[in-house]
Amino acid sequence: MKSVWSWILEWCSLFVGLSWTLPVHQRDHALRPEDVQLAEEYLDRFYKLSPEAQHGPRHERLPRTTSEIADHRIREMQHFFGLSPTGLLDHETLDTMREARCGVPDVDNFNFYPNKPRWKNNTITYMIARYTPDMRKDDVDKSFRLAFKMWSDASPLRFVQVDRGKADIVLTFARGFHGDFFPFDGPKGVLAHAFQPGAGIGGDIHFDEDETWTTASYGYSLFAVAAHELGHSLGLTHSQDPSAIMFPNYRKRSNKQYSLSKDDITGIQTLYGKPTERADMAPRKCDPNFSFDAAAMIGNEMIYFKNRSLREGQSSTYLPSIHSHIDAAYDVPSRGEAYLFTGHKYWVVQQLKMKSHAASISDFGFSSSVKHIDAAVHISEYGKTIFFTGDLYYRYDEHKRKMDSGFPRHIRIDWPGIPSKVNAASRSIFIISGTKSYQYDYRKNRVLKIISANSWLDRC
Repeated sequence: MKSVWSWILEWCSLFVGLSWTLPVHQRDHALRPEDVQLAEEYLDRFYKLSPEAQHGPRHERLPRTTSEIADHRIREMQHFFGLSPTGLLDHETLDTMREARCGVPDVDNFNFYPNKPRWKNNTITYMIARYTPDMRKDDVDKSFRLAFKMWSDASPLRFVQVDRGKADIVLTFARGFHGDFFPFDGPKGVLAHAFQPGAGIGGDIHFDEDETWTTASYGYSLFAVAAHELGHSLGLTHSQDPSAIMFPNYRKRSNKQYSLSKDDITGIQTLYGKPTERADMAPRKCDPNFSFDAAAMIGNEMIYFKNRSLREGQSSTYLPSIHSHIDAAYDVPSRGEAYLFTGHKYWVVQQLKMKSHAASISDFGFSSSVKHIDAAVHISEYGKTIFFTGDLYYRYDEHKRKMDSGFPRHIRIDWPGIPSKVNAASRSIFIISGTKSYQYDYRKNRVLKIISANSWLDRC
C-alpha cells in the first residue's frame, strides 16, 4: 500500500496535468469573472479526475476537450448535491459552491481512500497539538470528546487522549500554508480537512484558524466540524445525504440536533463492525445484573466505572481527558492519587484532573504478555497494590516502586472464596466479580460477607 505522502503527491500532480478553463459564456447565461474563478478553483479542488479515470477502459467515452471536461465536472458536482445536472453554472450551483465546507474532495475515487483504509486496532489515541484562542481550552476539549463519542457509540472503537509522545490522530489549528500541500483559504470556504488512517500524518485533522470557532450560535461549531472530519480520519468519504454528518457542506444546527444518520452508521460499521456493547443495552445501575469495571477514591469521592461512563454514590461526574473504557483503577491515599488503566496504558489522576500523560503499564514491571489489568486495589496498611489479570494476581510495592518477587500467583490459591475472574476492587477490601461484591479480610485471608455489586450505589 502506498504511503499517505505518496497519495498526496500524486493527487497534487493532477493540478498541473489537468488544468482547464471554464467558458465565460454558457448559452444565454453570462458569468462574471469572479464566478469563473470560483468554479475553477472549486472543481479543481473537489472534483478532480483521478489517474484511474483518466486512463479508464478504452470503450468508455471520457471527456477530452475543455468544454467536455467543464461540463462533466459541473454535472458531477450537481449530481452529488442533488441539483439539476445541467452542466451549467446556474445561480443554485454557484450558491452551493460558496457554502462553507470540508476540504476533502467529494469524488468517490479520491486517492486518499483506496481500498477502504481503516485503523487496525479499535483503541485509537489522539492528541491536541494546538488550541484555538477563540475558545476556552476546556470547551475545545469537550467539543472534541463529544465528537469522538459520537463515533464510539456507533462502533467498537475506543478513543484515548494522550498529552505527549505519538498519537494516531493529531488535531491542530493552523492558517494558510501549514505544511501539508493543502493551504487554507482564509475565512469561510474550507473550514478543515483530515487525512485517511495511516502512518505519519494519516488520521490527522487540521482546522482553519481564520474561522471563528465556538460552542455558541455565532461562528462555526467546533464539535460539528470535528465530528465530520473525524469520520475522514476513521476512513469514511463524503455522503450525499444532507442529514449525514459526512455531508461535505456545513449545516448550522444546535449541538443537540447533530447525530449520526443511517448512512453514517452504515459507513462506520462497514469498516469496524457494530458496538461490542451498546450503551442503551447496558443494565441500569439498580438492576440485579449490574456490575462494575473498576472503582477508586478520587479526591473525596468514590468513583465507579462502567463501560464508558462514571458513576458514584451521590451524583454523576465526568473525568477530563479520558474518553475510553476503564479496565481497572486504584488510589493511594497517602499521595492523593488515583491510577486508571485502559488497555496497555495508565493515567495518574488527582482531584479529577490529569496529573501526567498516558504511560505504559510496563512501568509497573509487568511482562509484555500482560495487555490489560482487570482490577486493582491498594492496601494502605501494607503499602502494597494488588493487580488482578486473568486468573493471576501481582503484588506491587508502592514505596519501592517495584513488583514483589515471586509473582504472579493464582487467585484461586491465595484468595480463598474469591472467583478466579475479578472485575473490580475497592478499598476495605471489596472484590467485585460478576454481580457480586466480596468483602475480604486481607489479614485473616478470608471472605467476610457477600453482597450485590450495585449495593454501593445510592438508592439501590
